[in-house]
Amino acid sequence: MMKYRLPWRAGIVALAVCLSAGAAAQDSEDKVIATVGGKPVYQSELSFVEESDPQISRLPADQRTATALSTLLDIKLLAQQAENAGFGKDQAFQRRLDFLKDRELHNLFFKNRVIDGLTEEAVRERYDREVAATPPEQEVKARHILVDSEEQAKTVITELDGGKDFIELAQEKSTGPSGPQGGDLGYFTRGRMVPEFEEAAFALETGTYTKEPVKTQFGWHVIKVEDKRDTPPPNFEQVANQIQRILLQEQYLALLQEGREAVKVEITDEDLQKLFGGVDAQGNN
Repeated sequence: MMKYRLPWRAGIVALAVCLSAGAAAQDSEDKVIATVGGKPVYQSELSFVEESDPQISRLPADQRTATALSTLLDIKLLAQQAENAGFGKDQAFQRRLDFLKDRELHNLFFKNRVIDGLTEEAVRERYDREVAATPPEQEVKARHILVDSEEQAKTVITELDGGKDFIELAQEKSTGPSGPQGGDLGYFTRGRMVPEFEEAAFALETGTYTKEPVKTQFGWHVIKVEDKRDTPPPNFEQVANQIQRILLQEQYLALLQEGREAVKVEITDEDLQKLFGGVDAQGNN
């Protein structure tokens, strides 16, 4: 149910989600925690350091704060020296700053327009809609006895016809890994077993076993079906995060489409045009 393959752009969505916590920290009062060369260092900048360095984020809480502060002060110290030495005035550096600004604005816009408005009610509504639209799938609970030859399988069937217990025979004669468990395969749906085995298992009535040996690539089987039922839908808690990601992706793509309709985007580099294979930056063929 609800298995989606997220496109490459979903990585940008994930980035925006990760940065939303840092953006939220700026919304509250941001106090000055230190100064470097007389310039203020803000509380929110600690979270920026933690987010940008996975090693720091994995430290215990007490060590994390101290390490983040030390790193932040080091960054500020060298940044001031670099600025005093005239670094950062070239065009390449300014373009990088422009890109970083655009990326942060992109993430803040996504947070404001999508993340902040995504409620549990919306996620649950989508869950209910998906469950209602997904027909139940039948599954069977089966056991089997796997042997090396057709004759051995026929002998097993004869013994079962004579009243022998299926579980005991599986423990005694089955060469499959489930033999010690009485041949128990648990519940499975269509597509989980090799075709010959699946066809025979789903054709059986509950409580019956195959009257003819079933041959597969693994050997010869005698199969017994103990139960049939419709697969229950997953609990809301099991798929809530997945549904949330799907909704975020859909709304992100909707934001992009809205932007494409309002702003013209054109790829002017011929080589990059060829990489898009005839698809322009608006997403049109």
